[in-house]
Amino acid sequence: MAKNVKDLLAEANAAVTRLSPAEAKERMRSGDVLVVDVRDSTEVQQTGRLKGAMNVSRGMLEFRADPESQYHNPVFQKDRTILLHCASGGRSALAGKTLQDMGYTAVFNIGGFKELTEAGIDTEPA
Repeated sequence: MAKNVKDLLAEANAAVTRLSPAEAKERMRSGDVLVVDVRDSTEVQQTGRLKGAMNVSRGMLEFRADPESQYHNPVFQKDRTILLHCASGGRSALAGKTLQDMGYTAVFNIGGFKELTEAGIDTEPA
């Protein structure tokens, strides 16, 4: 039977650990993590981004993360901790599941931009 978005989100949320904003803030403060904002660039332009985060829209993630792709970004390393967020946590869950399927081992969903900024995580202009 074909899956719908509800099914896909349930699978992603079951597979990808979700961190609280406080846990995300601590991970960001403590070490070598890659923070990836998977929102579309127009969303990022309107609100800014988390300080130090890289914007890779959900539609380009696989291309940036795959070392065999001509669009690969070498900051994506399969053993590096990756913290993903979007506007509310749905796209970042799907993105996390995709990265896990691609062999990434330390992938976390840190939720939505607004809740992260309300928790005191610094932002910067896009």
